Amino acid sequence: MEAAATEPQKLPRRERERMAQRQEMLDAALGLFSKKGFRNVSMQEIAETSEFAIGTLYKFFKNKEDLYRALVREQAVKFHEGIMLAIASADDEVDKLRNFVRAKEEVFRANVAMIRLYFSETQGARHNVLAGVDSEMRDKHEEFLQALAGVFESGMARGRFRQIADPYHLAVALESVTNGFLLQGLLRPDRQKMPEDPDAILDIFFQGLLA
Repeated sequence: MEAAATEPQKLPRRERERMAQRQEMLDAALGLFSKKGFRNVSMQEIAETSEFAIGTLYKFFKNKEDLYRALVREQAVKFHEGIMLAIASADDEVDKLRNFVRAKEEVFRANVAMIRLYFSETQGARHNVLAGVDSEMRDKHEEFLQALAGVFESGMARGRFRQIADPYHLAVALESVTNGFLLQGLLRPDRQKMPEDPDAILDIFFQGLLA
């Protein structure tokens, strides 16, 4: 009896059903946006695809832009949580960096449809479509960079890494290198893939370039 009392309380059934409905709408919208483009999809089409009445869809999202912002926000949260967990899931700084590279690729691959949509549809109009979301994403990205910089700083303090640059600059550099590999693989999957061994990327930092 005592053990049962300590278990986390489940959400009420009505709330679970509401969350499931919302997710079905988001999934349907992502599929349509990815296939036809954000501008070529209507709320009516999203409602029909998700098999909900148009009025039900509007109870969750006030318009298509609001729905898109919800998609971006939720994907950003998943990405952030996955990367932060990877960094925290090891004690040694080198293992933390390896976990980061692996986790970033896994999260990226799991959300290719959303990433393609984001880059193809929002660059020209993101200030309108993503109003109110950009600042949240910037804050999460900065929090992640600070955590990654902390890995480099800790490694330097323990003598694991040489003090060759500002830890924050190293975090930005590693983030940029991994982004480059992932985006190039997205654009040219026939020619470029993310190396399976994270050290193939990390050795750029661990080994250096000069002979």
